[in-house]
Amino acid sequence: MKKLQGAHQRKPITPDLLMTPSDQGDVDLDMDFAADRGNWTGKLDFLLSCIGYCVGLGNVWRFPYRAYTNGGGAFLVPYFLMLAICGIPLFFLELSLGQFSSLGPLAVWKISPLFKGAGAAMLLIVGLVAIYYNMIIAYVLFYLFASLTSNLPWEHCGNWWNTDLCLEHRGSKGGNGALPLNLTSTVSPSEEYWSRYVLHIQGSQGIGSPGEIRWNLCLCLLLAWVIVFLCILKGVKSSGKVVYFTATFPYLILLMLLVRGVTLPGAWKGIQFYLTPQFHHLLSSKVWIEAALQIFYSLGVGFGGLLTFASYNTFHQNIYRDTFIVTLGNAITSILAGFAIFSVLGYMSQELGVPVDQVAKAGPGLAFVVYPQAMTMLPLSPFWSFLFFFMLLTLGLDSQFAFLETIVTAVTDEFPYYLRPKKAVFSGLICVAMYLMGLVLTTDGGMYWLVLLDDYSASFGLMVVVITTCLAVTRVYGIQRFCRDIHMMLGFKPGLYFRACWLFLSPATLLALLVYSIVKYQPSEYGSYRFPAWAELLGILMGLLSCLMIPAGMLVAVLREEGSLWERLQQASRPAMDWGPSLEENRTGMYVATLAGSQSPKPLMVHMRKYGGITSFENTAIEVDREIAEEEESMM
Repeated sequence: MKKLQGAHQRKPITPDLLMTPSDQGDVDLDMDFAADRGNWTGKLDFLLSCIGYCVGLGNVWRFPYRAYTNGGGAFLVPYFLMLAICGIPLFFLELSLGQFSSLGPLAVWKISPLFKGAGAAMLLIVGLVAIYYNMIIAYVLFYLFASLTSNLPWEHCGNWWNTDLCLEHRGSKGGNGALPLNLTSTVSPSEEYWSRYVLHIQGSQGIGSPGEIRWNLCLCLLLAWVIVFLCILKGVKSSGKVVYFTATFPYLILLMLLVRGVTLPGAWKGIQFYLTPQFHHLLSSKVWIEAALQIFYSLGVGFGGLLTFASYNTFHQNIYRDTFIVTLGNAITSILAGFAIFSVLGYMSQELGVPVDQVAKAGPGLAFVVYPQAMTMLPLSPFWSFLFFFMLLTLGLDSQFAFLETIVTAVTDEFPYYLRPKKAVFSGLICVAMYLMGLVLTTDGGMYWLVLLDDYSASFGLMVVVITTCLAVTRVYGIQRFCRDIHMMLGFKPGLYFRACWLFLSPATLLALLVYSIVKYQPSEYGSYRFPAWAELLGILMGLLSCLMIPAGMLVAVLREEGSLWERLQQASRPAMDWGPSLEENRTGMYVATLAGSQSPKPLMVHMRKYGGITSFENTAIEVDREIAEEEESMM
């Protein structure tokens, strides 16, 4: 008994009021919410993941085409203006939500449960996009393997898949004396290789009769999903390391393609065509809409990927700095990709003796028809073709990692005790399910389904989700409260620029985009094929389904409350009791003692006991507490 008493006297007792879960032994440490959830192993993991997520296939095959069709160099004026009005503020808003709460797209709506349907809509959109996006990666893998040969298979006519219209659009190697070609009445071997061999689209009668499964594409799609699964197997701890390669290596290849492109004869002709300013285009509303759309989709706002990545940050990660690095880096990458693409197209134009606009295309046509054809005109063409498709592969995988991590994180955050210990198994099941749903894209008519998904899965529905998120955070939760949360997290409040964009400029611009997309609606088409009415209706319903998730979520949230309808709305709009930073030592002011199991009246005491003093962030906590107290006094 004396020994026990002596041991008791030697060990100081911490009063219960000052104890936190971190003080209660190893057992409670294992149950720590944030530690169990996981974090990035380094700050660079997060930054590279965001860069890889934003810098994708659209930077290569969409931005250069949109630039030259909308005024060339003049397009950069609305592009950077829309980046400032929409891109940067919405990017920062989504990162702030994720980092402050350490929650995924569903659970983050503890901020205002009434709008949880917006999180469900995000998941539906990102799920549909992930299905067809991995099919594009499968096409890239197909071409990557086809480049491992001494002669590219799309270099010549005379193969079983070629028709009588096939003509080798090659011109003269030196670019001297090349006779102008009439490209309208002939088909290049690269185009027939893409449509008749890779897609085998002649085996389909349309979207209603897709035909047989192409087993080579089926295996490429399987490989794509296996790669994605292996990279996200351990969550951000594995994908955060993979991006060190996949987010940086494309820049090396892009630099190689750029150097090779600008040294080709006729390269300046393509670059001049790409960047020559045509300022009269700025008078057209279409140019401004195109710029806003390019910013909106290239940064990946609204898909939940940014929110998911930020949720694995430490509480005081400087996402303000990271926002500018990623958004401006994405814009510069798009411009550089345009130089690399159009320098080669200029060379191709000179070789064929035709204007640049006759060889320039956007979308998959650029990646799988025009650029591969240009590669056949270069010495060591298989080498340059392999580099180009390897670049596309690494660009695509980064975005796909984000899509899958968003889905897995969102669901596991909703059911942490059941799914988080089995996250790897759950990730595997998600990949298998999406692979099976994507098999229709590997059929002869799979391209028709891919176009339908691309046109409608993330169109007006995504804009509605982002507008809803912006209004819910700034109007319902409150711009002052949101800025105070950021102050607690970063040590400063967002300035007038961010507040003005969040409150007015960004939602107004997105609303204009939404109205424009509805007014200028055009039915989907692929080449000369026009989609039937039932397919158009299916696409519209696909977009509407994500929008309907929002009122459905509101209905569920209201039904869970008690009282009159107005009282239910008010209660469902308020933040949940456990809303706030995930770790107790990061909680201050209104967030004190709202965590389950919390016993500490002031997280500041936890900091002082742990670190032996007050840091700059503890000073911030004191300031926030003082502001809240002053607000409460003024209200009384």
